[in-house]
Amino acid sequence: MHITEKDFGHGYRLITIENESGFHLSVTDLGARIVSLGNARELVLGFDSATEYLEKDPYIGAMVGRIAGRIENGHFSLEERNYQVTTDPLTGHCLHGGKPGFESKKWAYHIEENKDTTSVIFSTISPDGEHGFPGNLTIEVRYSLTEENIWELTTKAISDQTTLFNPTNHVYFNLTGDVTKPIDQHQLWLNSSNYAPLRSDSIPTGEKVTVTDTAFDFQVAKTLDRVFSSNFEQKVLFNGIDHPFFLNSSNLQELAAKLSSPDGLIELEVFTDASCIVIFTANFGENTPEMHGKNLADHGGITFETQTAPGAEQFSTFGSISLLANQPYETTTRFKITMKEVD
Repeated sequence: MHITEKDFGHGYRLITIENESGFHLSVTDLGARIVSLGNARELVLGFDSATEYLEKDPYIGAMVGRIAGRIENGHFSLEERNYQVTTDPLTGHCLHGGKPGFESKKWAYHIEENKDTTSVIFSTISPDGEHGFPGNLTIEVRYSLTEENIWELTTKAISDQTTLFNPTNHVYFNLTGDVTKPIDQHQLWLNSSNYAPLRSDSIPTGEKVTVTDTAFDFQVAKTLDRVFSSNFEQKVLFNGIDHPFFLNSSNLQELAAKLSSPDGLIELEVFTDASCIVIFTANFGENTPEMHGKNLADHGGITFETQTAPGAEQFSTFGSISLLANQPYETTTRFKITMKEVD
């Protein structure tokens, strides 16, 4: 493995790991964020400097938390005590744990090298009371790259008080390598039979609804244009997908999702021990940022946000996001990239 570090602007660093085949993973201490993944073809959305992330979109590629997604009205109860956390002035709901969140922190980091795997380990502390959440929370995020072109993400945490914790990584994939091309011809398969419908303000209704006979059924792989062209009510509300999908298995050894490039040369497989994947198809409309000197297409990327389903703080059927005092938290997601040679 080859490792390089360089300035990323504003005092942040960019760390790149490259394996023997030339496949690389680039991350930064700004938000413990993935910036780049691939070789000749760039597979994830990202910007060229810390400045662009801070000015254009701080969430792209970043770790998000303490709570990924929304908490209705910023209110929840925990151990018979009510909490009010920071809310977004536009929606009245708490978004991604409040601003500035994990995505804007400067994370400490160190590098570990092993025979077939190299890792960058980020760490930070969210102090008791930050944005209204209880507990001094210590978080560690490990990004690893293997010689087999696997990017593995492991998040660990511990709090000195019982709190809520439901982080994710906000990576966007576009397997064409061209940000001007939408993902509509990407083929998606999901190991999911149920999804969570949303209200128009993106708060879950609390239901688990079958995907069968809906545009959100990816139990048989299909291209995403079939969703975008549908009149399915939940798709129309958000101009695409922005929904939690409940996985049929939370086994890290079992395939959770598969995404294939339009030309069939790149295949992304997702494995996770999380119970849910939030799929977001970058439904930005015409309001897209410039990226690498080009305007990002509407539907120019797709996320695989592995976590417990947003809304779990009020809907027990979604799972639990309560982290007990001094109880270790750990979750792992693995992204395996297969590149086929052209005949």
